[in-house]
Amino acid sequence: MEAIKDTVSHIMQSWEKKKKGLSQDGPEPSLKKVLTKKELSHIRVNYFRNGTLGLKVDSSPWLYHFSLKKDALLTKLNQKTHSIKEVNLSIGEVCSAKEKTNKTQTRRKA
Repeated sequence: MEAIKDTVSHIMQSWEKKKKGLSQDGPEPSLKKVLTKKELSHIRVNYFRNGTLGLKVDSSPWLYHFSLKKDALLTKLNQKTHSIKEVNLSIGEVCSAKEKTNKTQTRRKA
């Protein structure tokens, strides 16, 4: 019975160590610290899997802007958390679900 207790304790301790190394909310808090408010209004996190951070950007000029800053962005993010190995950028919708609802309601009223 003691062996099971020790095993469970060891597993729980290793999970705690992993949690400390990773941000519990994902990369969003680190991204907010690294980017300016203007940049944050043009980008959003699309996914974060296996060390790859996928970001959606709202237009071609901003895609170009973030492509130029990609290496610096990766370096700064890794100073905050060491779990990000790669950053993928793509063009897509950036607004939140709440903003989408507001836009839809505004269009219906017009």
